[in-house]
Amino acid sequence: MIHEDCSYCAEGELLAAFGIKICELPMSKVILFKEQSHPGRVIVACKRHVDDITDLTPEERCQYMEDVSRTASCIHKLFHPDKINFGAYGDTMHHLHFHLVPKYKDDEFEWGGVFAMNPQRKFLTDEEYQKLIDQIRAELA
Repeated sequence: MIHEDCSYCAEGELLAAFGIKICELPMSKVILFKEQSHPGRVIVACKRHVDDITDLTPEERCQYMEDVSRTASCIHKLFHPDKINFGAYGDTMHHLHFHLVPKYKDDEFEWGGVFAMNPQRKFLTDEEYQKLIDQIRAELA
């Protein structure tokens, strides 16, 4: 069921406010987070509109976590972060999604702390976004 007021379900303008859809995996949508102060930051959103991971069947949950892991492997391969932080929050956005935030030791802004949800530090050109999308899409294919 699509919820028209949910950015991950409706996509379009709601999603474009913060992200760009890269591709779909078996149980998820992979979205490039527009604010790229952490190069390679993405969101892995469940295809189903559920509020919590416990709302998935065991099979769906396994597939969703496989999608998250597959995406993290892709980010490691392409961007070589020192660590990836995984954030699953749902206080305001009641749709299961994980933020995959590559962290780099040379980033004095946040290394060793919790990532900022949207630090508003780095936005890219359309061409730069497309290059990232193409790289990630090709690696996940």
